[in-house]
Amino acid sequence: MTIDLSFAAPPAPVEILHAAFAAALEQLPRHFERHGYDRYGTAELREAVAAWYERRGLPTAPDHIMITNGAQHALGLLARTLLAPRDKVLIDHPTYPHAIRTFTDARARLLPVAVGASGWDTAQLQAAGRDARLAYLIPDFHNPTGMCMSASVRRRLRLACPTIIDEILTDLALDGAKPEPLAAHLPIAVSVGSVSKSVWGGLRIGWIRAVPSLLERLAQARPATDLGTPVVEQLATAVLLNERQTERPDTLRRLRSQRDALRRILAERLPDVHAPQPAGGVTLWAAFREPISSRLAAIAPDHGVTIAAGTTVRDRRGLRTSHPAAVHAPFGSARRGGPQARTGAAGAQPGRHRDARSRARRVSVDNVMTRGTRRRGG
Repeated sequence: MTIDLSFAAPPAPVEILHAAFAAALEQLPRHFERHGYDRYGTAELREAVAAWYERRGLPTAPDHIMITNGAQHALGLLARTLLAPRDKVLIDHPTYPHAIRTFTDARARLLPVAVGASGWDTAQLQAAGRDARLAYLIPDFHNPTGMCMSASVRRRLRLACPTIIDEILTDLALDGAKPEPLAAHLPIAVSVGSVSKSVWGGLRIGWIRAVPSLLERLAQARPATDLGTPVVEQLATAVLLNERQTERPDTLRRLRSQRDALRRILAERLPDVHAPQPAGGVTLWAAFREPISSRLAAIAPDHGVTIAAGTTVRDRRGLRTSHPAAVHAPFGSARRGGPQARTGAAGAQPGRHRDARSRARRVSVDNVMTRGTRRRGG
């Protein structure tokens, strides 16, 4: 069986989900007289999401909410609606890889601004924002670094372009309270959320918080890709939000324990790897001393592991920028099933090589990961 560390997906809270769907099925008959196609989402879930923002100190009305089929669907809908070919999009770097794909599929040009060791650079973000049509930021337990934007940066940051705020990890605060919504300081912000990390990835429910005029534009564009979100799943998610099951203390304790265990093992086995402690989320950002992440990701499946290397994008001048010395290491993932889990990410049996060329290129995992240590030692 392959150990898949290439993405972070928590296991389902079985009893909680069972109870939520049982309650949803009891509520379902009152929707039977309606056609079931709702581009904005059910009233129950829009009210529950609005209340989730209210509890965080951000006044929100249900008519500021649109329900989507997950956060990725929300991001794609926003990109298709707001961007034209060759528009510039400001992004964190590194950032969520599927967001990069969404914007490049929309034929946008990316303006990456580095998330450094000290976090976000307000001046650089604001300078890039003056040249951008849209911005996409992950301030809450940033994917993949796990960093959290400080309150002072949130208060100072003023971008000239519309800004999408990715909040799917907001409920997973492991050290301290949840951060304040960035949208409280950016009135033009569009917030995107979901329950994929706080509850379960198989519950494909997300949302967009925006002004009603933008939601109307999104509703007009939406039928090109889908006609609405399943009603039962929406009703179940409303139950989960209303009962505050996206912020379960037992889940946070488990994630905190797993995070600490992973950092402890890294410190013992790979002391040269730098993996700062994230204040929340489900991943570590592990940095090596040398640019080995791509090679490590390539050979890891032969040893029964799949990992994700650092992301690569093109900057405003068309130059490639990347993080070749870093890997994304989840500490809050469920075990994957199916053919890939049995045979490896690319279908090869662990321990075998796909072809003669891969055998010729093969380097042992130990050699790749300890190269820097051996060089310094002698």
